[in-house]
Parts: sequence; structure tokens; C-alpha cells
Amino acid sequence: MSRSGYSYDCDDEGYPLALWRGAVASSLRGRRGQAFLRELIAALDALPEKKLIRDELRTPAGVCALGAVGAARGLDLEALDPHDYDGLARTFGVAAPLVRELEHVNDERAERATDAARWELLRSWAQENLRPETP
Repeated sequence: MSRSGYSYDCDDEGYPLALWRGAVASSLRGRRGQAFLRELIAALDALPEKKLIRDELRTPAGVCALGAVGAARGLDLEALDPHDYDGLARTFGVAAPLVRELEHVNDERAERATDAARWELLRSWAQENLRPETP
């Protein structure tokens, strides 16, 4: 199983998958999700090297997308379990479906990508899911 905990086992009707996608969409468009996406974009832009790793929050080679936000916040990334999406959700103040989706995009959508291409993909993904701020 992936770090995101995603599984491709769905029933024939597709309801669990449809419900899950709804939870992800809700977590992304909500106030906390939108604030997190803005913070993610800023953290990605602030990285000295525009590259992201996969499967871990931080290694000597760099950080993943979630790790970039954690590093920008000054969190002790080594103390966090990259597979505990509920704990990560509490730590980052977002819904667990958002954490799992971010890990999925970081690790699986960009599975064969270079670290630099993974940065580009995650930056684009965050921007695509960001809604214009309303006054």
C-alpha cells in the first residue's frame, strides 16, 4: 500500500470511490484547505532547489510537498510519521483526505518523475486547486 493509504479496490457501483472523491474535493475547497494550498505554494516557491522527494517527509536529498510546508513551519519532520495521515492532518490543521490526496499526488502521480518534475507537478496541482480569494 502507498503512503497515502489509497487502494484501487472499489465496488462495482463506484460509490465508495465517489464518496471519497467528494471528501477530497470538500477538504480542498474549504477554508482550511485553501489556506493550506496557499501555504504549500509559498513553501514550494521558497525551496532553494525546486525539487521534491517521494515516500518520506524529509531525507538528506530533500523534502516532499508536505515536508516543504512542515519545514517552512519549523516542524521537527523526523518526529512525524509520514504514514499517519490522521496525525499529519492534526499537525497541519487540515482534513485527512487532503493529506492523503497530497501524498498520492506527490508519490504516485509523479512516481516516475524526476525530483524537479515532481516539484512542477505539485506546484501546478496546488495552483489548479486554489480558488480566487474573495473579499
